[in-house]
Formats: sequence, structure tokens, C-alpha cells
Amino acid sequence: MMSSSIAPQLDHDPASHDPAGGAEVSQVTQVSIVIPLYNELEGITALLEMLADLDATLGDRFEFQFLLVDDGSDDGTAELLSEAVATYSHYKIVRHQANRGIAAAIHTGLLHANSDVVVSIDADGSYDAMQLAEMLPLFTPEVDLLTASPYHPAGRVENVAPWRLWISRQASSIYRCTMRRKMYCYTSCFRIYRRCQFTEITPKNDGFVGIAELLWIADTRGLNILEYPAVLRTRVTGKSKMKILRAALQHLRLVGSIALHRLTHRFVI
Repeated sequence: MMSSSIAPQLDHDPASHDPAGGAEVSQVTQVSIVIPLYNELEGITALLEMLADLDATLGDRFEFQFLLVDDGSDDGTAELLSEAVATYSHYKIVRHQANRGIAAAIHTGLLHANSDVVVSIDADGSYDAMQLAEMLPLFTPEVDLLTASPYHPAGRVENVAPWRLWISRQASSIYRCTMRRKMYCYTSCFRIYRRCQFTEITPKNDGFVGIAELLWIADTRGLNILEYPAVLRTRVTGKSKMKILRAALQHLRLVGSIALHRLTHRFVI
């Protein structure tokens, strides 16, 4: 069995707080954070350090539940996670028996979340979770989906491979031409969801394309969607699991479905 010694010391367990102990108790917002993982063994340490820092910095304002969704990993990711977070009740591991895709993993996280405010964020550190310090206050009760946008004029991209950046930008440009909702980025996995609006929305695409599909379905249902100008950087650990050709074909298929839907349905603006 792998040792958990490489894992950082996690922050205290909220369940261990004793309100009767005399300490002043302030009202906090419950937030579930969903992290999809597929063969991310080498990035476990950095991931847990990022979550521990988030908990330590924002724990006085938000009560976090960390949902680690293992999407059928076969490299020991789930086993190491289980050992590292075994004694912390605000960490929960959910496993897919087989690899299904990132959108399916996020949907599983939404179903298992214990709060109505659900964050999804990549496990690879491409988005700094500390950006939630600014994002969460923007997620007011009137907002159903807040999505990070590195392509927003106030956003930023750091050290991402030019070819990957080009593909991502082109995908968002095509969606912008096709969808009713005009945004800067449609493919970011870093989002905040209103759980009650999304548990019954199951994208047909389980993989990366399902991220754009979720946004499209939310728009067709008239949900309130906001964009946050975020910072995207090259992944800190591991390798991308995206199959470029397959994802490109699936994006084109989804764009065709959206275009057909717009031609055959009237939207209320």
C-alpha cells in the first residue's frame, strides 16, 4: 500500500468544532467543491495542498465539502486519496468503476454534494482555487451558473501551449457564433453551479464537450449565467487526458445540434 506521507497536513475538520465550547460562531456558507480525477497520481500532493490552503484561508467564511470524484483511475489515484483523507469527514471520495469523462464526473459530484453551491475545478492546478475568494461572493441567490473565463478582456492566460490555446479559443469562437448567449469562453471546467438547477441535467457528452453542453442546456432553460475573468495557466502536474481529434469531432457535432435547435425553436429573450 502506498504511503500517505507525501500528502500535506490538511486543515482541521469542521465536524470537530464544538459550538458549546464558548468560541464565537459566525454564519458561514456551505460550499461543495467537486474535483474530477483520472490518473492524477503524481498531482495528488499539489492538489491536497491547494485544497488545504483554500480551507485555511477561506474557512472562516465558507464551510467546504471536498468531493474527489475518481473517474475510473487505474494508477493508484483513488487508493492514495483514500489513505490521505481517511480521517477528514469534509473530504469524500466517489468512484466510477470505469472511466466515463470529466462532464460525467462533475455530474456525479453534483449528485453527491451536500450544499446548493457547487464548485467544479480541474485537479491539475490550471486554475488557482484561491480565485474563489472573489468568485463566491459574486454567486448571489439570483445566479445559477458562474463560469471562469480566461478569454474575458480582464482575464489572463499564462504559459499555456500555443496550439492548445488556439484550439480552445477556436472552440469558444464557434460556440459564440452559434449560441444565443454571447460569452468569451464556453469550455472552462472551473465553475460554480446552483445544484438544484443542475442535478436533473445530464449531458449526452460525458467528456470535455459535455462542459459546453451543460452551458448550452442552462441557457436554453433561461438560467442566469455570469462570466468571471479568471487566470488560466499551464497544468502544474500530469498530462492532459483530452483526445484532441475526438473532442474536435464532438464539438462540431454539438455545434450542429445547437444550430439545428436554434433554427427549429423560438427563444424568448
